[in-house]
Amino acid sequence: MSYPVSYYCPHCGAVFELDREGYLSDKSVTPYPLVGWEYADPDEEFESADGVRLVCGEGDVGAAGVRWTGDRSDADDVEDPDLESPCGREFYLSFVRFVDGEEVEPRPEPTHTTVAGEGPGGPRGTRGPGGPGGPSGFGR
Repeated sequence: MSYPVSYYCPHCGAVFELDREGYLSDKSVTPYPLVGWEYADPDEEFESADGVRLVCGEGDVGAAGVRWTGDRSDADDVEDPDLESPCGREFYLSFVRFVDGEEVEPRPEPTHTTVAGEGPGGPRGTRGPGGPGGPSGFGR
């Protein structure tokens, strides 16, 4: 049996309800997908997926089991409370996953950094003594 469960968009706070089975446990609602999770659209059989990919303001009860309430959450983790609501941006509802009876924790998205241009060939600093007479160039 499915039940309407309320969530809110992490970008703008728009509140929606999703009809889902009661045995599913929520992990998180994030503006990005969790690495290793497989997502389904709300009009697909998402109960067998790791979560649901949603677009803020899209879908209706007849087609996808989603109902946008017209309300806004005032939670302190809403990315931009002044953003137009619904905002039309993607976000992800992730369910708790288990592998061999153990809950799987999401890994952070790998990031790659590229250093632009050629850097210095070596450390900068003094060039050392200026010759046999020392740094000032004067001998005794």
